[in-house]
Amino acid sequence: MDKNVGGYDRLGRFVLAAVLLVIGYRNRNRTAGTLLFIAGSDLFATAVIQRCPMNALLGIDTCE
Repeated sequence: MDKNVGGYDRLGRFVLAAVLLVIGYRNRNRTAGTLLFIAGSDLFATAVIQRCPMNALLGIDTCE
């Protein structure tokens, strides 16, 4: 599996994931909070493994 997430894209995913995880956790009793937490988890995972299926599908590669 080739990496396709790097640089500022990866940093942005970490920051946005942290924000979504916090907001989702604070509102965990609501459906929207749960969905935000899941979205944050997905962004965090793609930033850690540096592989995004949507980037691969669209042909986007932000690695150096």
